[in-house]
Amino acid sequence: MAEVGCKTVELSIVGAVIGSTKADDLARLLEDEIVAGTITPGTVLRQEKLCERFEVSRTPVREALRRLAALGLVSFEPNRGVRVRSISAAELREAFLVRAELESLATEVATVRMTRDDIAELAAVEGRFAALTLDLIGGHGAAGGDHPLFDEWMQVNHAFHDVIYRVAEMPLVERLAKGARRSFIGERVWSARAELDEMVARNSAQHRAILEAMRVGNGAAARILAREHVLSSGRLMEAVLETVGLVGRDPGWGT
Repeated sequence: MAEVGCKTVELSIVGAVIGSTKADDLARLLEDEIVAGTITPGTVLRQEKLCERFEVSRTPVREALRRLAALGLVSFEPNRGVRVRSISAAELREAFLVRAELESLATEVATVRMTRDDIAELAAVEGRFAALTLDLIGGHGAAGGDHPLFDEWMQVNHAFHDVIYRVAEMPLVERLAKGARRSFIGERVWSARAELDEMVARNSAQHRAILEAMRVGNGAAARILAREHVLSSGRLMEAVLETVGLVGRDPGWGT
């Protein structure tokens, strides 16, 4: 049974939002770690260890865990603590379908609002993402099981979309889409090397295409590209999980 690590983290340096509470900051950090796959499905989150790690009382920890449960990321188990949920094939598909519609909407809206500085910021993130992609598929990343490098790749992947969300200024859409955004990279998943490399390479090409559509102000094209980007990632992730026996394939992907 995996348990979350106890390395102490100062909550004040987590990147707190002005006006946010300790529970807000803690929930956001734990959500990011679950989404990135740093905390894997099946991990038990024990309140006392979280209190020790983040140097906070039980009250913000309990509230943060309730918020994660509301997002469907964890479940409360009597006398066992709080466990990071695994996901079924149907839940996986639904999550990507929801993300596809919401992220594509945000992308279209953001396109007409993009300033020159916004495009430059998005291009810089895409450039970093492309460089990490080359490292990953160069033989020592996804295929080689380089977990820290893949974690960074995932973080920059999310940063690309976060620029779009910020410009779109659609907080409800952003919150719902991020609630459906999570990774399923665990120890067994690293064995599906061909599928992971395909997902990494395809994501990078799709980011470039979305960036170029937004650069020329074509919101309709950017929306189509963003939707297919999310759906293709979902199909590949399902193939990865099927390969390692974590889910069973079931027809039903949108087109």
